[in-house]
Amino acid sequence: MNLCNSLFISPIKPLYLNPTTRSLKCSAESPTHQLKHTLQQETLNILEWPSICNQVSAFTSTTMGTSAARNGRVVIGRSVEESRRLLDQTSAAFHLNMPPDFDGIDDVSGLVECSVSGRLLSIPEICAVKRMLRSARSLFQQLKKIEEESERYYPLLEILQNCNFLTDLEQKIDYCIDCKFSIILDRASEDLEIIRLERKSNMDDLDSLLKDISTKIYQAGGIDKPLVTKRRSRMCVGVKASHKSLLPNGVVLDVSSSGATYFMEPRDAVDLNNMEVRLSNAERAEEQAILGLLTSEIAQSGSEIKYLLDRVLEVDLAIARAAHARWMNGKCPVINSGGFENGGLSINIEGIQHPLLLETSLGSLTDHVTSKSGNSIMWCEGNGVMGQPLTFPVPIDIKVEHETRVVVISGPNTGGKTASMKTLGVASIMLKAGMFLPSRNHPILPWFDFILADIGDSQSLEQSLSTFSGHLSRICKMLEVTTKQSLILIDEIGSGTDPSEGVALSTSILEYLKDRVNLAVTTTHYADLSLLKKKDSQYENAAMEFSLQTLQPTYRILWGSTGESNALNIAKSVGFDEKVVARAETWVKRLMPDKAEKRRGLLYQSLMEEKNRLEVQANRAAHIYANVMDLYNEIKDEANDLPRREAALKAKEAQKIRKEIITVKSQLETIVKEYEAKIATASIDQLNALLKESELAISSILEAHSHTEESSATQADGSSLSVNVGDQVIVRELGNKLATIVEPPGTDGIALVQYGKIRVRANVSGMRAFQSNDASPTPNSQSQIKKQGQRIKSLKNLSDVKNSEEVVYGPAVQTSKNTVDLRGMRVEEASHNLNLALSTSGPGSVLFIIHGMGTGVVKESALQILKKHPRVFKFEQESPTNYGCTVAYIK
Repeated sequence: MNLCNSLFISPIKPLYLNPTTRSLKCSAESPTHQLKHTLQQETLNILEWPSICNQVSAFTSTTMGTSAARNGRVVIGRSVEESRRLLDQTSAAFHLNMPPDFDGIDDVSGLVECSVSGRLLSIPEICAVKRMLRSARSLFQQLKKIEEESERYYPLLEILQNCNFLTDLEQKIDYCIDCKFSIILDRASEDLEIIRLERKSNMDDLDSLLKDISTKIYQAGGIDKPLVTKRRSRMCVGVKASHKSLLPNGVVLDVSSSGATYFMEPRDAVDLNNMEVRLSNAERAEEQAILGLLTSEIAQSGSEIKYLLDRVLEVDLAIARAAHARWMNGKCPVINSGGFENGGLSINIEGIQHPLLLETSLGSLTDHVTSKSGNSIMWCEGNGVMGQPLTFPVPIDIKVEHETRVVVISGPNTGGKTASMKTLGVASIMLKAGMFLPSRNHPILPWFDFILADIGDSQSLEQSLSTFSGHLSRICKMLEVTTKQSLILIDEIGSGTDPSEGVALSTSILEYLKDRVNLAVTTTHYADLSLLKKKDSQYENAAMEFSLQTLQPTYRILWGSTGESNALNIAKSVGFDEKVVARAETWVKRLMPDKAEKRRGLLYQSLMEEKNRLEVQANRAAHIYANVMDLYNEIKDEANDLPRREAALKAKEAQKIRKEIITVKSQLETIVKEYEAKIATASIDQLNALLKESELAISSILEAHSHTEESSATQADGSSLSVNVGDQVIVRELGNKLATIVEPPGTDGIALVQYGKIRVRANVSGMRAFQSNDASPTPNSQSQIKKQGQRIKSLKNLSDVKNSEEVVYGPAVQTSKNTVDLRGMRVEEASHNLNLALSTSGPGSVLFIIHGMGTGVVKESALQILKKHPRVFKFEQESPTNYGCTVAYIK
């Protein structure tokens, strides 16, 4: 066998290590390390991190991503740098117009393991590897093209930057196998090609032989129709049992169920069938050898394939985190590096909501993601809420100063203490995992190396632990592994035992944590723990708000406040017998006679009323500020828009003038054309009437526009303008803007006008009335109309040309229009044509009269007419260069 590998074999690449592998080598770990890992995993379960990961799984595009997310294997950054890198990836994916296509990328790590173990891969399995390599390379090309548009997408491209896409292996598989039909191609090896050629030739011979034999059997009546078939992997013919003698020495391979038909191999076909069997076995062996070599190639590239799959999975999870952020309208968190640039706050989160509680408001994830195939994530502005605030779950604010190390949250049961603490823990994990947070603005919080929580019942019958001892055992383990960068969450610290001892133990634990962690948050019903803030500024109090009017919690955190348990009020709200509650109030007074009145909540109620009053004032101030800013922005926009509006107004006016000029020009040209059409057949008596008619028409046009101009000029004069409240006027001081009269002018001529939201006082002299249907031309248009009218003013006042002053003549240039030819005419005809030409010539024009030399009769008659005609200013007889032509100058 000679497999065509020479075109594809490449040197073996160095193995790539997977830096994101999360497997723990327990045998090499210390007990402390194992304890850290165990506590961290328990905390992730307590904070319901697997459920958050399951949310992300709904937005993945590959089976690898779905499996990883559903199993809670969304990557959590193990360092500040790694978490920042994950956030950069999510942010880059968040700004994509559409996510890349992951189609064709399947998890082939199991196939790689099989190839390494020595199992021969089938054609579909090898094609699955090739399809994955090609799709991964296509994914890289998509990201590269996106990154060329903007560098902000580089964090996504960087994931696949150093991957080996094994194009040689892909080409080799493509060269050897047709994955569309799942067959090995002849070109895979020379031996395979030769075997298949020989087999084809042998089969052609065998088929031809059997068809001839079957035809002869049919002609001899041994079968109803020719039949060539295969039995026991050998080609044969069908023959009736009664005619099997037609095939002497034939081999019976099979018999029909009725026994009427024998399937026999003719003697002449035995050798050809034997050759077919040998060639078929050889072909199968050669194909197995080719599959073996391709399987070996995949096994040798196993580490690189796995590394590539890990990188593709990283891209998929980054896209899924971005889609999850879009679904819940998340904001990119900022990792606090420890500075005081945020007003001395270590944590500043506004309006955060727990992601799991959001599902109730946003709806089921299956409503947003319909299919994994084709990466059909709903990637649009309509996903989730996209900026629309939700009322449930109630958004909470978390603000912790830099010097604070312990936060004590107090308040009633069912008031949201535990949920608020869990929200902080989940937010911290999501930041480490590079996920956006469902909050307002951009939340700021530090990076915690360990997030450990003791929430819920730690009771264990197997370990003989009560609720209290279970809590103590877990807190004890947490104290062993905490560092200066850790976050500790403890629910109901010190509960489950004698209150006095519980307070003492809780105080001691918090004092211990204060110097050993970044932040510890605990919930409690012990009022004494809230007094620690008075002794040490590293403590901070927070209370869950409770409405005494509705006897219901509001689920809001009041930072710096101390909450009341309100147990008796809650007992009333849930329907306890009034006698039971009254007896409990009596016992409270007996147990705490000196504090009974203080705990009545009067002071708390007073503070809440004051708080509500301040909130109303703050909201009113914010509303006024918003209105002022809207007005300021409107004025600013108007000011910035003045040059554009001025240019647009000028263009509009110019367009109006051009249209009016075209209209007037058309009217004047119509008059001239009508006049010229009529004078061709008019007599001398009719000529004057036509001139007067044209003159009147032109004068009416000019007078009409002159009247409009005067009226416009009069209108522009604001001294005589009478305005009333509600009138619309054009105000020159506002840049010729349209405004409304709000107050009439006083004796000083100053009126109050309103333009948009702006009210100003302006002089009436700078105003003019506004007419919506005003189409009067501007003075500029009047000058252009007059210039157009001057072209035909020669027709006006022709009867007064005798009294006109001397006209300035241009150069005497002869054309066909200013020439009258009298040659060949009789004297009467020549005189008539000359008089007509003199009458119709415009003032200041030059007329060339060609009378020729001849007998001189026509010339003499023309000269007499020129001497007596009132419109002839002067005339020049022929010159040496222009014989037979006289030039007349018309008045």
